[in-house]
Amino acid sequence: MSQFSTTRRVALSLCAVSALALTAGLPTAAQADLAGETVEFVIPFSESGGSARWANFFAPLLNEALAGNPTVVVGYRPGAGSTAGANWFQEQTTDDGTLIFGTSGSTQFPYLLRDPRVRYEYRDWQPVLASGTGGVVYLPADLGARFDGDLDDLQDEFFIFGSQGATTLDLVPLLAFQMLGLQVEPVFGIEGRGDGRLMFERGEANIDYQTSSAYIASVQPLVDQGLAVPVMSWGVLDDAGDIVRDPTFPDIPTFAEVCEATAGCETEGVAWDAWRAFFVSGFAAQKLVYLPGSASPEVVAMYQDAMAAILARPDFAEISAAELGVYPQMIGDAAVVAHEAAITVSDEAREFVLNWLRDDYGVTLQ
Repeated sequence: MSQFSTTRRVALSLCAVSALALTAGLPTAAQADLAGETVEFVIPFSESGGSARWANFFAPLLNEALAGNPTVVVGYRPGAGSTAGANWFQEQTTDDGTLIFGTSGSTQFPYLLRDPRVRYEYRDWQPVLASGTGGVVYLPADLGARFDGDLDDLQDEFFIFGSQGATTLDLVPLLAFQMLGLQVEPVFGIEGRGDGRLMFERGEANIDYQTSSAYIASVQPLVDQGLAVPVMSWGVLDDAGDIVRDPTFPDIPTFAEVCEATAGCETEGVAWDAWRAFFVSGFAAQKLVYLPGSASPEVVAMYQDAMAAILARPDFAEISAAELGVYPQMIGDAAVVAHEAAITVSDEAREFVLNWLRDDYGVTLQ
């Protein structure tokens, strides 16, 4: 099966299950109760990025929806491109519902690439929520003024980009920048995307991207002040599995549009197929909430019921739009399908990316 066929199949699966996200595969009863308990919602990132905003959005809603109304607090375990926190979670045996873990594409990519730092196995964990998201690339006002739908006029500019690492979620923008012919020097080692935004604000970087929740909260004010200019979003998948404009940012062109308009960038071929595969893993099914594999069916059912109650809130669309944008929130069977899509990539796409990482950044995964 070709790389395009593989990623199209995954894309169509994600589109199909999103329509079932409120009800699919949910148990009818849950016996677990967390009255008087504290639930730790751990993410393997710092407090300043999109994952932190996502986790802190859901934490108080879980506090209200979980049986017994436990106190839900967000904990942070950044490091090693998020693999440190994921390795820690793999070793946890807390199975009473007082520990959940939130991953992102930055955690999924090292797994997909068989990074030797990875000592975690996604298939050991039990997914209870999958959140799609988007991302927006933006420039300082002076450079943004030179953007007219393509990036031909910025080919000679030298860009600095704050990055968590070439094998993190930043793989998607780094590969996009390379395909667009931009001269981008990544500064590796930041702990979260929010740190990249702070570099941009301090003038230490002149190109950046943020996932949707962080962009809405922290970059849109810069745009409103004339300090930043959005140039492209990653887009979203439509029902046919095609990349279309992100409904959260309908006025911002997609990477596919900008690529087609920029000399030398193509939306076909192995580079495009690889970018698209990691886009699906990193954004269409980007953030997931997991229970440890040892959690009982009753605990899993309690979380599934709680997530269903959250998504069924009459005000959910309103409150989530401001924090998360307009993206599917998948639970039950839909979350399981999204989980599989997020941790699956073809051998061809993996090999292309591994060669690119070695040749462009000297990153060798063995």
